[in-house]
Amino acid sequence: MATTLAPVDSREVLRCDHCHLVQFRTNNNLCRKCHLSLEAEIEEPEPIVAEPAATSMGHGNQIQIATAIRSLRLRSGLSQRQLALRMQVPRTYVSKIENDKATPTLSSLQRLATALEISVTELLEVSTQNPAREAEIRELMADEFISELVPFINKLDAMQRSSFLTQVRELTTRPRRSA
Repeated sequence: MATTLAPVDSREVLRCDHCHLVQFRTNNNLCRKCHLSLEAEIEEPEPIVAEPAATSMGHGNQIQIATAIRSLRLRSGLSQRQLALRMQVPRTYVSKIENDKATPTLSSLQRLATALEISVTELLEVSTQNPAREAEIRELMADEFISELVPFINKLDAMQRSSFLTQVRELTTRPRRSA
């Protein structure tokens, strides 16, 4: 943040916090010497560098937070700058998140959700949606046998559900025996 000194004429005199040059405020708010911003900088949260996820899980199980945030932002009709202002973070932070260069912290997720006027739960639900997986589910539900089983699956406890899934997997991997 630049330090304001006594006004000369009606123009604002500032001292650059980086190079300490005393100068009039410029039209672009950049220092004449070091070309850095004379504005008070908003503290950017420390981004968590996104690491490539293990391929053993596959793309279907990964949270796609970057694409979810971009689509929600565009659906709301906001620019990156407008979203950043609502979140009180620099625009570059929003860009890093949307381009999968940084993973938002929990507090950033909360600010994102608030800025987009949704809950964190809704934000995460949007980010886990996968069109390919949804198509696979629709295809499975078209099967008469599967669609009859679905209402009963929610009534099973975790152990019963696990046992049921194991038996279904075995049915699909073992060759059928002739009677």
